Amino acid sequence: MQQNAIIDKITEEFYWFHRHPELSYEEIETTKRLRQDLEAADIRILDLPLKTGLVAEVGTGKAPFIALRCDIDGLPIQEESGLDYASEHEGRMHACGHDFHISTVLGAAYLLKEQENELRGTVYLIFQPAEEAPGGARKVMATGVLKEVQAIFGLHTSPLYDVGTLGIREGAVTASVDKFTVTFHGKGTHAAHPERGIDPIVMAAGFVTAAQSIVSRNIDPAHPGLVSITHIESGNTWNVIPESAWLEGTVRCLTAEDRKLIKKRIYGLAEGQAASFGGHAELTWYAGPPATNNTPSWTEFAAEEARREGLTVEPAPVNLAGEDFAYYQEEIPGAFVLVGTGKSPANHNPKFHVDPAALGPAARYMANLAREVFARL
Repeated sequence: MQQNAIIDKITEEFYWFHRHPELSYEEIETTKRLRQDLEAADIRILDLPLKTGLVAEVGTGKAPFIALRCDIDGLPIQEESGLDYASEHEGRMHACGHDFHISTVLGAAYLLKEQENELRGTVYLIFQPAEEAPGGARKVMATGVLKEVQAIFGLHTSPLYDVGTLGIREGAVTASVDKFTVTFHGKGTHAAHPERGIDPIVMAAGFVTAAQSIVSRNIDPAHPGLVSITHIESGNTWNVIPESAWLEGTVRCLTAEDRKLIKKRIYGLAEGQAASFGGHAELTWYAGPPATNNTPSWTEFAAEEARREGLTVEPAPVNLAGEDFAYYQEEIPGAFVLVGTGKSPANHNPKFHVDPAALGPAARYMANLAREVFARL
């Protein structure tokens, strides 16, 4: 296909993917569509034990190996964008740009296929399931397909930038993501006689307030981080002090040291608050992906390649959202870049949208990045 035909094709596919979002680990039709698109272009699809998502390859089939990655899942959000290609699935939406990511890497695959005889190695094209879950990256890593990959690159839409602008940052780009739940156990009693019980709501309230001091009093002020309590449940009527109070929240930070310290302090505060009122606390921790950390050399390369193509490069801001691309970067050096897709409400907003005009520059950039990287290996 000629380049203009490729851009037209991936734009059509973008509309299709946007109309048909599927949730994490449910991306069956998305995977089927991708398989059809890739097979029609004679692009090899690897035989891997993935229920959804896939990995394809373009190039020599031999070392050196690099990878381009995109995510393919949508979100449980009712779309309110008003687009004529809005989601056709009730309560589901591509509200984080994964439809754009799919189409961009698909376009890069088409462009690389046209230049396959010129490639000096193999490019793996990762169409990863379940980034939002998260954990899809670990599923791909577990197949062993990436064990010889020497560099990996990923992208994410950004409403912060206009089309033709990339946000690139060395080091930490997104935060580690942890979730925790705490159940404060007390002793139920009539609200008129609190002295006969142990109030778990008071424990929970004290914990919520104290937890906000962790970042301000225990973490270096120059280190971004947060503790957010986002959900509390307790009791079911107005005149009874309940037996327990339950809450959940999230921790975000950029360094492994801060992550470890915040976890330790949350455990200590929960147990201390409960004990101070004569109750006890039960805490469960769910560790998510670590911080995404861009390798300095590959970050510089990604910026150089963007400028070479006439794209504008701006320093990406630190973002305390999470991204399971970080799992790849624990083992493989690489870079994760933000692609300007025009002004829009924020990601995960029901009115979120991207400008399809960004598809061409993004696909060309990812293809050229992959082609040129072999000279650096």
